Amino acid sequence: MLNENMKTIRKSKGLSQQELAVKLNVVRQTISKWEQGLSVPDSDMLISISEALETPVSTLLGENLTESKVDDLKAISAKLEVINLQLAQRKTTRKRILQWLLISLCVAIVVIFAILWSLESSYLGWDYRDPETAVLGVAFHSFEWLFVRLAPIILIGAIIGIFLTRKKE
Repeated sequence: MLNENMKTIRKSKGLSQQELAVKLNVVRQTISKWEQGLSVPDSDMLISISEALETPVSTLLGENLTESKVDDLKAISAKLEVINLQLAQRKTTRKRILQWLLISLCVAIVVIFAILWSLESSYLGWDYRDPETAVLGVAFHSFEWLFVRLAPIILIGAIIGIFLTRKKE
């Protein structure tokens, strides 16, 4: 039903699949798959489609809103509640993933710093007459130089990010 309604509404608005795809930031083949019923857009994209076609989501899903009955409004509100729940869960999941990525970044910075500290720039004692050794020594020195300057800034940013993404209860 969604696929047929979407195609009909798109055509009635005078939009090609390509034009709708541009509005939604997807490829034309995605629109084609939706209209053929081979795949279904997620809830975020469904809202974007309704905005692009200037049509309520309920119309896209096949409901007829000409008769405004209490039961119809309850059904619509139930569907919207489910969509809102899904959006909230997705947001929570993204937040949790971001927090764990930031924690992992902090751990990686600390581990790399500990390794560099324990090595004590051992490359400074190498024999640089050999070109390969010289290139490797310069690479180690460049990495260490950049890391020592950038790591504290990244670490502070990651720690701030962890506090900003933590769950507030």
